[in-house]
Amino acid sequence: MGQSTRLLPGLTSFTVYLAHNIKRIEKMKPKIAYIVKRYPRFSETFIVNEILAHEKDGLGIDLFSLRPPVDTHFQDLISRVRAPLTYLSDGQVKAADLWQAIRNAKGLMRERPDSIFSVLSEMNTLDAFCGIQLAIHCAQRGIDHIHAHFASSAASVAAVASALTGIPFSITAHAKDIFHESVRHEDLQRKLTAAKVVFTVSDYNLRYLQKQFPERCNRFVRLYNGMHLDDFSYSSPENRPPKIVAVGRFVEKKGFEDLILACHELTRRGFVYSCQLVGGGELEAKLATMIEKLQLQDQVFLLGSQPQNKVKELIRSASVMAAPCVHGEDGNRDGLPTVLLEAMALGTPCISTPVTGIPEVIKHMTTGLIVPERSPKELADALALMIGSPVLRVQCSDEARRLIESDFDAIQNAHLQQQYFCNPFEEPLRAKLQLTAV
Repeated sequence: MGQSTRLLPGLTSFTVYLAHNIKRIEKMKPKIAYIVKRYPRFSETFIVNEILAHEKDGLGIDLFSLRPPVDTHFQDLISRVRAPLTYLSDGQVKAADLWQAIRNAKGLMRERPDSIFSVLSEMNTLDAFCGIQLAIHCAQRGIDHIHAHFASSAASVAAVASALTGIPFSITAHAKDIFHESVRHEDLQRKLTAAKVVFTVSDYNLRYLQKQFPERCNRFVRLYNGMHLDDFSYSSPENRPPKIVAVGRFVEKKGFEDLILACHELTRRGFVYSCQLVGGGELEAKLATMIEKLQLQDQVFLLGSQPQNKVKELIRSASVMAAPCVHGEDGNRDGLPTVLLEAMALGTPCISTPVTGIPEVIKHMTTGLIVPERSPKELADALALMIGSPVLRVQCSDEARRLIESDFDAIQNAHLQQQYFCNPFEEPLRAKLQLTAV
């Protein structure tokens, strides 16, 4: 009886708190604005996977794109997204448009206007305009949290909208947005400092950010890109033909030049195989020229970009997936290629390099094989070993699937991410909950 009497004041104030905040507390799932530079994009299925996982879990998602898409083909997965899509610009904006947007957002300004202007003055006109437009939309739609994919322009826009509205924002940092030589340390630091939380896609990235921005260590969270595992059923690679598959944009960091040189080495040794490269990009003509000069037209084929269902078929029919990623001359590199995770889920053993977060999933002789980057002969050795050993293929693929199920389930990872978005219980309420539990 004495204990109940002691808790009555706390319980009474807690009841009053609930009465004043019942609508907010009933709304257990926050409404999230997702910000990307362009949507849809053929290659960014990891963002679509994340949105679908949140929608399946009951979150309200509003999707915003800074610019229209430039891709001509899109993955079927996009059709499953229910979130309304708003384009914040057509890719161009005049100074007069920016000033009109500022006038439209005048009522949103929580800080002194001159402080907002100082922020806007450090941005390019298009991003500033998109940030103001986003702020207006978020205020009108009752957005609880803003999330930007990539710490570049999307994060800049999210930071402006957050400054104008007071709505917290977060960032997912991937690779080019933190590693590329064009990244300005001071600009990135401002965004990371303003964000409520910064997710990144590998432990390698996490350590890099912690080293570069030690004052923000407590706000960095490693969260792997998730997959919808029901879409990637496992099949054993034991009896597959001697086929190599590689998937990705034809850019330097993917290392496809090394793969073609490795194929030349396999041909020189008299090895029987075929190799299919799926994708497109700025190096396509160069890769085609290499294939012709090395007389590999009967072994190596450029298949162009393909829809995801076709990519799955190609991966599932191959005895090995090659991802010979490299550090680009401009500092660019892959964070953790989604296609590796997809291949591992499908049962196709992978060979890759120790670039960024890749060794976190490709563990040598356990879940796949690791070779040094820019080492075509060692890559050829690894390809020959994996293709020639059904036992090794099965062992690696079994372990790889277990790892994917453990760490890369999209629904599981979405639950983790939601803990950092909008906690429906603010600090005062959490304190009262702790008090009544004594």
